Amino acid sequence: MSSLTIPPLLTSPRDDAVLLYRAFKGFGCDTAAVINVLAHRDAAQRALIQQEYRVMYSEELTKRLKSELSGKLEDAILLWMYDPATRDAVIVKNAIYGETSTLKAATEVICSRTPSQIQHFKQIYLTMFRSPLERDIERTATGDHLKLLLAYVSKPRHEGPEVDRALVEKDAKSLYKAGEKKLGTDEDKFIKIFSERSRAHLSAVSHAYKHTYGHSLKEAIKKETSGNFEHGLLTILLCAENPGFYFAKVLHKAMKGMGTDDSTLIRVIVSRAEIDMQYIKAEYHKKYKKTLNKAVHSETSGSYKDFLLSLLGPDH
Repeated sequence: MSSLTIPPLLTSPRDDAVLLYRAFKGFGCDTAAVINVLAHRDAAQRALIQQEYRVMYSEELTKRLKSELSGKLEDAILLWMYDPATRDAVIVKNAIYGETSTLKAATEVICSRTPSQIQHFKQIYLTMFRSPLERDIERTATGDHLKLLLAYVSKPRHEGPEVDRALVEKDAKSLYKAGEKKLGTDEDKFIKIFSERSRAHLSAVSHAYKHTYGHSLKEAIKKETSGNFEHGLLTILLCAENPGFYFAKVLHKAMKGMGTDDSTLIRVIVSRAEIDMQYIKAEYHKKYKKTLNKAVHSETSGSYKDFLLSLLGPDH
């Protein structure tokens, strides 16, 4: 459920383009006016505004935003201008080939998306970057982490709620035998089950595992695996059980301790605002006894803070 608030009386995309053009005129940029328009328009509306701006001013709106804005606000708004699938493709590409290549963000995006979302952004990735996603993953990831990502982006998975109870019990037993029961770990067994089963099935496997063996599958993964491979398995499992809770934890970690992990904060809030941010906000409040809005308010500043809070919607 989206946290995006769109005005009941909406101006036309043409009028929005004019408002943005005026915000860029004169000395400095009226960032409040830019936020007021863009933070309250959905992906389809943002695409129409960009189209109108191009026709009226013979210039790409994103190019103008890049020249008018700076810092974290620029990063957040430019990422927001994409539709969700294109944004995922861009995040993964930047995570693989960015100045400081880190596969953490790429792993999060890939392993938290549904099979249909993955297929969609894979097609866009190929069109935009003229390289298959699998090939780029192979250039950067290694070992069991590489095997998991390749399997997860290529294997079809059921997306419905139906569960085969007999297979659930069998998978729980297989994972126990592949991990905690033996010396060493059969990583291939974890990869096979985690990349081929539906979210509903994995959630049921997790429940069966705890019921049968007395502790959680999450604990078993932490004990038996490490690094990016562990991160991928945990992301798949936690998003199967409760994506809202998973992203609430990611956001809390980004704001915990000294300094804020702004790139994670931007990635998650911008990516989830139109999808399930209301659920994430509810899980955040339940887990940390503080609203996500209040946490973001205390950990960010200036126009960047105003933009993120606009995407989060009312604090309740």
